[in-house]
Amino acid sequence: MARGHWFLPETPDVLGMLEQQAEITVEGMDALAAWARGEAEAGDRLRAAEHAADRKKRELRAALTSAFSTPLDPENLFELSRGLDEVLNGAKNFVGEAEAMNTPPDAAIVEMTGELAAGTRQLAEAFASFAVDDRDAATELADHAVKDQRNLQHSYRAAMSALIENPDLREVSARRELYRRLARSGNELVMVAERVWYSVIKES
Repeated sequence: MARGHWFLPETPDVLGMLEQQAEITVEGMDALAAWARGEAEAGDRLRAAEHAADRKKRELRAALTSAFSTPLDPENLFELSRGLDEVLNGAKNFVGEAEAMNTPPDAAIVEMTGELAAGTRQLAEAFASFAVDDRDAATELADHAVKDQRNLQHSYRAAMSALIENPDLREVSARRELYRRLARSGNELVMVAERVWYSVIKES
């Protein structure tokens, strides 16, 4: 009689993959902030980071289809990854549109991109807290990320108000669209932070 064989179920490190995607996203958002401060070549670093993060996102999704068990609910892992992808895609598209409209960054854009980069870093640290099962730290970091985006919204409203005084309608139109893009990215980042909270509640 042939002897049966037991195989261990596949357990890819999906949380590690999410952390890697987050680390690359931080690099990309730091590049966005650097671009806003005047480092033109940082736009290329941002685009490279977006491509690298996209590969990590695809690896994570493939792993989720075969993983026997995961440290977080697969849906939450998927949504956390998806949200990060949206934030970084938004950053890449923002720079592309600013370059296409020949509209250089101003002080408001410097402020808003800085808040986006800070919030993304908080989220990456929150994901790392999941890896060591520190749920309290994860939610605290998520709260900090949300606070950063509230600061972004303050900067956004101040910048939009200032446009009223600008007589150049072309510049007003271009800057209004760019400001709105950054505000939408901030909202997306808040959704990721809220998903961190949801993940903690669901796993409790």
